[in-house]
Amino acid sequence: MEVGLMQRQWVEYTKSLFMEGFLDSQFIELQKLQDEGNPDFIVEVVSLFFEDSERLLNDLTRALEEPDVDFQKVDGHVHQLKGSSSSIGAQRVKNVCITLRSFCEEQNIEGCLRYLQQLKQETCLVKNKFENLFRMEQQIMAAGGSIPTTELLF
Repeated sequence: MEVGLMQRQWVEYTKSLFMEGFLDSQFIELQKLQDEGNPDFIVEVVSLFFEDSERLLNDLTRALEEPDVDFQKVDGHVHQLKGSSSSIGAQRVKNVCITLRSFCEEQNIEGCLRYLQQLKQETCLVKNKFENLFRMEQQIMAAGGSIPTTELLF
């Protein structure tokens, strides 16, 4: 496939991630930190996020299965996940965390459980979106092209 076509597909895909609310402007800020000296910076940061989010989701699940739920502990896990999702620009994950924290404040176990499931779903979705994006970038680079600048998309 021609490099220019792959780059245009990457641009359209990236635009869709912003339009669908998967990513926000923080992702653009993260991209600005990547350079020739650290070409895998974003992949590394995002990979760490998914390792951390898997641990936090497991901790959340266990905490909400306790007979006497410690809502402060649950809120702490959600707060961590909100912060890390915010730092990579994973907007939909961050937004679910905000709602889940409000259910923690109300000590509403049903709401917490419902939004925990949504949080797991959104985390899985954004992981798939990032994997697709990174795969497209690898194909562009393997074909001798360069990744377009995200800040020029809008």
